[in-house]
Amino acid sequence: MTLNYMKILIDEQLPTKLKYLFLDIGYEVFTVRDMKWLGTKNGDLLNLMASNNFNVLLTNDKNLYYQQKISNLKVCIVNINSKTNRYEDVFEVLDKIKNKLKEVESHLLNKSGGYFIVNSLSSLH
Repeated sequence: MTLNYMKILIDEQLPTKLKYLFLDIGYEVFTVRDMKWLGTKNGDLLNLMASNNFNVLLTNDKNLYYQQKISNLKVCIVNINSKTNRYEDVFEVLDKIKNKLKEVESHLLNKSGGYFIVNSLSSLH
């Protein structure tokens, strides 16, 4: 069983052209730039996402886990641990990101928020 719809926001430090790599799986994908939310602090960004019906934040901000109370999240955070935030490095883990998004989609059937990790070194998380 899967959701009929998932709305994803790509954080500002990730390449904006990354959004085009998810068109084939039917998700609605926006960048922080698309939404005109550049420079928005993490807590405010997560609140804006929830009020605009976003389900997932794709980010590589490793501090987000420590800055936000995960149990209170209304959206899912998918943290991409690639070598860098350059397009080429993120592209290397694209299949892992897509697999993690499927996991998030299943999670969202029963819960609202959560924290997920895509690790460039292994697929254990």
